[in-house]
Amino acid sequence: MGLLVAATALVALAGVALAGNGPSPRSGKTLGMVPALHAAGGALGSGNLVYHGGPVEHTNKVYAIYWVPSGYGVSSSYESLIDRFFGDVAADSGKTSNVYYSDTQYYDGSGNIAYSSSFGGSYVDTNALPKSGCRDSYTSVCLSDAQIQAEIEKDIAANGWTASPTTEFFMFTAKGIGSCSGSSCAFSQYCAYHSWTGSVLYANMPYADTVPAACDAGNHPNGDDADATINVTSHEHNETITDENGNAWYDRRGYENGDKCAWKFGTQLGGTSGSYYNQTINGHHYELQMEYSNRSSKCVLTGT
Repeated sequence: MGLLVAATALVALAGVALAGNGPSPRSGKTLGMVPALHAAGGALGSGNLVYHGGPVEHTNKVYAIYWVPSGYGVSSSYESLIDRFFGDVAADSGKTSNVYYSDTQYYDGSGNIAYSSSFGGSYVDTNALPKSGCRDSYTSVCLSDAQIQAEIEKDIAANGWTASPTTEFFMFTAKGIGSCSGSSCAFSQYCAYHSWTGSVLYANMPYADTVPAACDAGNHPNGDDADATINVTSHEHNETITDENGNAWYDRRGYENGDKCAWKFGTQLGGTSGSYYNQTINGHHYELQMEYSNRSSKCVLTGT
């Protein structure tokens, strides 16, 4: 009965523009949209997160897919830095010293989330792009959500990977590739989002520095375009852990833990202008947005 009520609530949210400041972070099954900087409001959402009866990821495993067709590219360390980030998050599992530990206060009927992450590996997809399935304001090629889903499913099959309720597939597209989900498009409305199709949990991760003014807050502690994408990657990863199917943890306006703290970075730990960092994970430095804590009723960088 709880799942039915939650599903009904999700459907109700899907077709309604939520009242208040800031853009809606969800539309149908498109969840946790990181708002483009020019579209972001001030205080996002309303009140603490509320549990709606759905599942959370007690443990999580991630895979990274880099779709880089001929004629497109990424920065020199883009793939290796994102892979390292996922590996670092996994290596520090159980620690209280980064934003991922804040997820452990949330739960479903089987108990609380554990900070227990693993990285399954990555794959570079060089398949040619299909004919554009949408139009956006910044690029000459645009992938629809359905096209992204289809490519992820091809890559899962090609690698012999297995989808599960505790596994997420991140699709990182090359610089200059746009995308849209419904009427929302990369760099105009969003910088990333997470969703699901069947048993596949996935995140659409456009190349943030395709339009730096939209999706890059300006700090690159690793000196690479990957820093901007890693920030929004953390947003989507944490949200999938706490609200994988859009029926677990979100506030009364539909905002998930990452949505409520988008583009808020808190106190810096070190670095200089343009390379500040606020997280040290497995000995490496990152600039990540904060995540929302019900226990503290605010955005946090460490612990709960």
